[in-house]
Amino acid sequence: MSSIKKKAITGTLWTVAGYGTSQILKLGGNIILTRLLVPELFGLMALMNTFIMGLNLFSDIGIRPSIIRSSRGDDPVFLNTAWTLQVIRGFILWLGCCIIAWPVAQFYGNFQLMWLLPIIGTTTILSGFNSTSLATLNRKIEINRLTKFEITQQFLSLSITIVWAYFQRAIWALVGGSLIGGLIKMIGSYRLDTSLSHRFLLDKESVKELISFGRWIFISTAMTFFANQADRLILGKLFSLEMLGIYTIAFNLAFMPRQILQKISTNVIFPVISTYIDIPREELKAKIAKKRQLVLIILAVFLTIMVNTGDIFINLVYDERYTEAAWMMPILTVGMWPFMLHNSINKILFALNKPVYVALGNFVKTLYMFTLIPVATYFAGALGAIVVIAFNDLPSYIIINYGLWREKVLMLRQDIQATLILFIMLSLTMTIRVMLGFSFPLHNPTF
Repeated sequence: MSSIKKKAITGTLWTVAGYGTSQILKLGGNIILTRLLVPELFGLMALMNTFIMGLNLFSDIGIRPSIIRSSRGDDPVFLNTAWTLQVIRGFILWLGCCIIAWPVAQFYGNFQLMWLLPIIGTTTILSGFNSTSLATLNRKIEINRLTKFEITQQFLSLSITIVWAYFQRAIWALVGGSLIGGLIKMIGSYRLDTSLSHRFLLDKESVKELISFGRWIFISTAMTFFANQADRLILGKLFSLEMLGIYTIAFNLAFMPRQILQKISTNVIFPVISTYIDIPREELKAKIAKKRQLVLIILAVFLTIMVNTGDIFINLVYDERYTEAAWMMPILTVGMWPFMLHNSINKILFALNKPVYVALGNFVKTLYMFTLIPVATYFAGALGAIVVIAFNDLPSYIIINYGLWREKVLMLRQDIQATLILFIMLSLTMTIRVMLGFSFPLHNPTF
């Protein structure tokens, strides 16, 4: 077995184990926090995080993927230049938070946002000072060290948030926990690789390489923001903060299989593909298809289980204030499938320096969201909005597959086979569920 293959298998196992542990911590913390805090606070925090994420994505020049794919990924000059650009970006993002605070507060009619956004925006400065070891370890597929670090940081941040919420049941618990978590991550990142010694530097050739690759990352991530956060931006206006908070609970649970795939794709698939990128396309396609088939089957099983048990889980562990999330989760979970299909292979477009297709896919997805969510809400209420959101990855799936076809790595037949397997599993398990006396997963929706 080759060294890269061993690292890929080990990295995938660590990614899955780390994700599982992370979700257990997140879910446990979420259940505790929903007992301590009212839904409106989760809605307010979701709204703030949306804008913070938006600023991050709108200024992303692809520093981490640039380090992973570059032949100079271990060069101190290149790394220090990347780190310097990252620090500058962090301060610019914080200024962006200050600038948008007033208009955002006006638009949503919540003047807490005027001072909350600049405060929570301080996390962008902290992340700007993160060590580039987070990228270099990813480049070397040393996922075990990254996973241990991330779990430790999450545990400490969550513990602080829960203790804070116990003594002060206000938005400050969520804000304070986020800030302290960012500080822990920044300090801890320098202990991951003590051989790296960062200093401010702007090397002309390094800047040129980073910007050359980063321009497409910038466009892609800017479109990603609108595509992935349009639901919160729109629902924050159409729904109450309470309903937005309930939706956030359902979405975060349904998002679990999507997150694990994103982690595997970023931590393992992208670095591995980058090492094979010079081999003939047919050979590259065959290598990916063999591994991808197993990944899709595992994800289909995971999704089937979640669709059939998600509403039961919500009704068991959350109190009556969150019962609306029970009918939302199965719809949102099924809608994750098109994303799983294209995200399990779209990193090849980044490795081929063709992220334009991903950017275009997200642009079309954004148009879909901003056009159809208000219309669906008007005619079918919350149910209509949730159905539109659930299947928002269909437009980007079509565009990305066009890109894969152009680059001669299309795997449409494998997609169709995996979708049929998912459909059969969902049909059988739902039939068994009804025979056991349970209602259909989608019941009692709010129209």
